Amino acid sequence: MGPDTRDAAIQSATEQLTALAGTRPRVIRQSGAVRIEVDVTAAVTEQWADLLEILNLGTAFGLTGTPCGRQVAWLSFDQPQAPSR
Repeated sequence: MGPDTRDAAIQSATEQLTALAGTRPRVIRQSGAVRIEVDVTAAVTEQWADLLEILNLGTAFGLTGTPCGRQVAWLSFDQPQAPSR
């Protein structure tokens, strides 16, 4: 996935998660990747199939429990590799 396609996919996933959850997801830029997280609320659970379609836009996705008992759905996009010389 090239940088322009990746940026468009990140934007699309963020917008779709905002519409689904009713709140803006957390976008975390990490070394080598961008991770997008959204809390799994009752409203999100009711739209589980839609959530999975959005999560599948990433290069990886998952569901994580927090120490305080919340669940967080996340997807990530790997940074494109620079061409070798």
